[in-house]
Amino acid sequence: MVEALVQFIKTSFEAARFKRAIVALSGGVDSSTSAALAVRALGRENVYPLLLPYGNLNPAGDAERVVKYLGIQKINVVTIDIQPLVDPIIALDPTMDNIRRGNVMARVRMILLYDQAKKRNALVVGTENKTEHLLGYFTRFGDEASDIEPLRNLYKTEVYELARELQLPGQIVTKAPTAGLWEGQTDEGEFGFTYKEADEILKMIVDKNQSIDEVVAKGYDRIIVEKVVKRMKENNFKHHLPIIL
Repeated sequence: MVEALVQFIKTSFEAARFKRAIVALSGGVDSSTSAALAVRALGRENVYPLLLPYGNLNPAGDAERVVKYLGIQKINVVTIDIQPLVDPIIALDPTMDNIRRGNVMARVRMILLYDQAKKRNALVVGTENKTEHLLGYFTRFGDEASDIEPLRNLYKTEVYELARELQLPGQIVTKAPTAGLWEGQTDEGEFGFTYKEADEILKMIVDKNQSIDEVVAKGYDRIIVEKVVKRMKENNFKHHLPIIL
């Protein structure tokens, strides 16, 4: 899989006539894996990590560890604190809840990401996995925005396997997945189920076209199965936008 994805990135960049890649590097397993694959495909000198913390909420420590591990020169790394850009937007509406705030943060990051890509004549390497995509766990025109998606066909648990194969630092592979959109936020806490549960259920529902009853018959908790399917159905519209005649 590593070889296939590296070749995919390499041939895609050659076809588009680009040599450089921008990756929004949070220090999470997805962005770290995408960055590692880009380094193998394009060379570390052609990969430009963009670190976008929000004040103290998203410390850049793990992302910096990944940069060091991948041997990317500091001159290639840009760090921008998005808090001074995000806070004035949030201040426009005191009633703004965490979800809306998170969406603002994701979209501000996208603006900076594409500006840096333009500056460096680079393509944006995305970090979305199949689990997040199917569950609609992304912000439209935010963290889903990219020019190439090397991980889109891999479930989250498969990305972890890939990260271990790439021998990424241990703390990257073991820490709880989070979008880093508010204090204490975790993906699985929002879902009400684990990625392991989601992946096993989605493989049966989506890949094997099995029914909820068939999945439950295999020993899965009906409440969890229905939660996964409900979230997928509620967010399915995101995959069919914009709506056209």
